Amino acid sequence: MSLPHHPTIEPFAIEHATLATGDEDGRSIPDSTVVVDEVGRIEAIGPSASVTVPNGYHRLEATGKVVSPGMINGHIHTNSKGLPGNPKNQTPTGQRRLVRLLRSLPGQVFMYFNSKSNIETMLNSGVTTVRSVGDIGYELTWLRDEIRDGIVVGPRIIPAGPMMSIPDGHGAPLSALESATPEESRHTTAVNIAHGVRAIKIAATGGVTDSQVPGEAGTPQMSIEQMRAICETAHEVGIIVAAHAQSRQGVYNALKAGVDTIEHGCPLDDELIGMFLNNPLTLRGYSALEPTLSAGLPTAFLTKETLHMTEIQLDNSIPIAKGVVVGARDAHEAGIKVGVGTDTGVPYSMAYGTWREMDLLHRYSGFSTAEAFHAGTQVTAEIIGVSDITGSLEVGKSADLLVLAENPVDNLRTLEHPLMVVAAGHPIFKPSVKRYPEIESTLDMIYSKPL
Repeated sequence: MSLPHHPTIEPFAIEHATLATGDEDGRSIPDSTVVVDEVGRIEAIGPSASVTVPNGYHRLEATGKVVSPGMINGHIHTNSKGLPGNPKNQTPTGQRRLVRLLRSLPGQVFMYFNSKSNIETMLNSGVTTVRSVGDIGYELTWLRDEIRDGIVVGPRIIPAGPMMSIPDGHGAPLSALESATPEESRHTTAVNIAHGVRAIKIAATGGVTDSQVPGEAGTPQMSIEQMRAICETAHEVGIIVAAHAQSRQGVYNALKAGVDTIEHGCPLDDELIGMFLNNPLTLRGYSALEPTLSAGLPTAFLTKETLHMTEIQLDNSIPIAKGVVVGARDAHEAGIKVGVGTDTGVPYSMAYGTWREMDLLHRYSGFSTAEAFHAGTQVTAEIIGVSDITGSLEVGKSADLLVLAENPVDNLRTLEHPLMVVAAGHPIFKPSVKRYPEIESTLDMIYSKPL
């Protein structure tokens, strides 16, 4: 992926900072300077004593501060802030009612501004690149273009548009295009591509949020042949395909079809591990995992009343959530690439909570703090196909940076309150988000416990 044109910005340098590289070993570099040019790229980076800051560049003193790559979130939805909702809206009848409203012209305008608000929250929380994986319509392609063209400052967006589902399958009809045959699946994929998406999401299995019967979440839905048709159509134009899959059979089917990333996952055995590591039908010869612990773990600790879920939804979620934790650990130990995605919008997965996913990987799935931060920067950049332009601190890459009070390797929670965010060279000097203290205190409390 090439760097897009950015409107001219005022170039600047951040001087005398410690660099938290995001490398797997947690490497840091003291007393360094980062120079950002007029088109938002890293022009120079190195020891402060040897880096020359050109005349006319703004100079920002950062002694005692840490500069890191911006966080990357590879699994977002922007239709909700993460507050508990009304489970009636997730029934087939409720979804049909909502889809008529939200795909009308006023509904599209509403979704655009709602998504814009959530994207702004993510930016101010330190997220500089996102991949959506199931939108109501094409609101994020509009936002992507406005950010790219400098009309709006925001994170880099890789939009998916509506996901691919079977008739009445997971996400349908509210956030999915439905198809019943491989030919129909090729068509719906082509429709999304024609609308400018740069990611495709498949619902390989049933899901928790709209489940109506016991066992629905994780039950295979789309056939291997349909999923392969989707993958072939997307791969022809270089688009990475993600698959929602929450069971062993669902993950197997999606990998067999050639999907590039598995979203959520399950405990892994040797056969699945081998398929992840060597998958010739994918764009890059392997598949990766985004476990989205933030989405499921609250259901392992909280009541259905607190979560505003039905008993069926909660019962469907708990074993899947625990299996996803095990799957993330299995993948990590096997050398599978594991990325960071939060499934923002589901109950208790907040738009500002990307840092928490790294913390959960550390707490529950065996990642060191350095490995978790590496996952949320360099690894996720590779998984979603943007490592050539972002995810690490290198000359020529986009200036997607954070200024922090501490090194994330020493304290991942420092990512919760970045002192400054830089997105493609555009600085946000006093980033601020609206938080929900009751939800945050609840999450702090439950995540102090073992699973």
